[in-house]
Amino acid sequence: MRILVIYCHPVESSYNAALHQQVLSSLRQAGHEVDDCDLYAEGFNPVLSREERLGYHEVPSNRVPVQGYVDRLLWAEGLVFCFPTWCFGLPAMLKGFFDRVLMPGVAFDISDPQHVKPALTHLRRISAVVTYGRPRWTAWFMGDPPRKVITRYLRLLTGGSARVSYHAHYHMNVATPHSLKAFQARVARAMERFA
Repeated sequence: MRILVIYCHPVESSYNAALHQQVLSSLRQAGHEVDDCDLYAEGFNPVLSREERLGYHEVPSNRVPVQGYVDRLLWAEGLVFCFPTWCFGLPAMLKGFFDRVLMPGVAFDISDPQHVKPALTHLRRISAVVTYGRPRWTAWFMGDPPRKVITRYLRLLTGGSARVSYHAHYHMNVATPHSLKAFQARVARAMERFA
């Protein structure tokens, strides 16, 4: 399977960086063709400019500022996200990727505003590997926006056809070497079975 891995963390020595490497290694060992999109390393600009917003509905010219990322997204049959949860949301860099790349004519067809149609129907599989500083109950109390974006919104953009999995390590603030190692092993198994 062709898989686009979208990684978002600024620190190369972080636990998220170790999870990112585990994702890449396990997917490749399973025989997948992997495109590694490291948003920070690539210098992705998350800011939707005034000009982009004015041209947001102008398909296909709206793609021009992010055409390379659009091409990578359309190439993929599966997506794997790897990111931390900050302030109970997506990191700004990743949110900016969603704002700028998941646009009309790419992620959805809005030519009939009453009946918006999904356009990521080529995606068969979506997964996320996510860390949280707080315990699960706190994320649940806050509505767990990252989980909903991955498991509901992205799935909606595939027309409901993609299988979705979500792997979260909660309460990183009190994580132990044992819990970190166990979660990384869980991620490795999930990526080895990714299909």
